[in-house]
Amino acid sequence: MPKQSLPGKPWAWRGEFFGAYANVDVALVKKGFHLVYLNAPNLFGNPEAVSQWNDFYDELTTKYGFARKVALIGLSRGGLYCYNWAIANPGKVACIYADAPVCDIKSWPGGKLKGLGKGDGNAAEWSKLLKAYNFKSDADAIAFHGNPIDNLKPLAGAKIPLLHVYGDADKTVPWDENTGLLAERYRALGGSITLIPKPGVVHHPHGLTNPAPIVEFILKHDTGNP
Repeated sequence: MPKQSLPGKPWAWRGEFFGAYANVDVALVKKGFHLVYLNAPNLFGNPEAVSQWNDFYDELTTKYGFARKVALIGLSRGGLYCYNWAIANPGKVACIYADAPVCDIKSWPGGKLKGLGKGDGNAAEWSKLLKAYNFKSDADAIAFHGNPIDNLKPLAGAKIPLLHVYGDADKTVPWDENTGLLAERYRALGGSITLIPKPGVVHHPHGLTNPAPIVEFILKHDTGNP
């Protein structure tokens, strides 16, 4: 909670890894934002996660008077949570800041492991993913079209501004299979996305040493304050 909330009670919602690389989060709270997180691990933004997020959103906006639109923060697999919820609820989103986000499950946790991308992939996380989505086989996961990259039209239609920060040497969540493809498709739909590459940086660390550009992006689109 901020010491004093900005008018309208704006808030930022972290998709996953609460407290990790949190200089943006800290700066926003100091500016007057509330910061929230719902613990729903190992769901990879599946329909159950979206349903839980819906209930959490309703609780915060009705019982606690939070703003009707929220700024979403999606780091790594947190991108799946943020994007899938935003796609289901475009009218409730002010903006999305995504950092080296997973935008396609084929790229991660699939990757080289399943012959689906150039990233390394992760066998343990792939197994968790199959369970979370109730996929009966690898083929079901490969044929899935519920990834963020597949469903951007609702976000573009709602004119939701996006910001992606990424390392261009990321071998875990390769930027071109995720951020790059999403940006190409979003712009083709008329959407606005800002990209901040980090030359030579891998998956970690997330964020920027100076979080000002990210904080300014969120303030601009969520509160109208420069």
